[in-house]
Amino acid sequence: MISACLLLSSPAIPSNQASAKSEAKTYNNCKELNKDYAGGVAQSDSVKNKGGKTKYKPFVSKALYDANKKSDRDKDLIACEK
Repeated sequence: MISACLLLSSPAIPSNQASAKSEAKTYNNCKELNKDYAGGVAQSDSVKNKGGKTKYKPFVSKALYDANKKSDRDKDLIACEK
């Protein structure tokens, strides 16, 4: 009975938040990231590249961008764009 009360009173982590964090891989550098995502990773569909014309369209994923935003040197919300 006591263990049932403890389970009911403890806050649970929603499964979608836990899986989103585990799916977002952190890459050491742009060369590694571009092997999996040739156009880089954008935070959202609405961001625009500041660096000019690119060869590839970036993959859109907020979780993946957040895990690798250290690689977004020009701070345009697209990491490792090509």
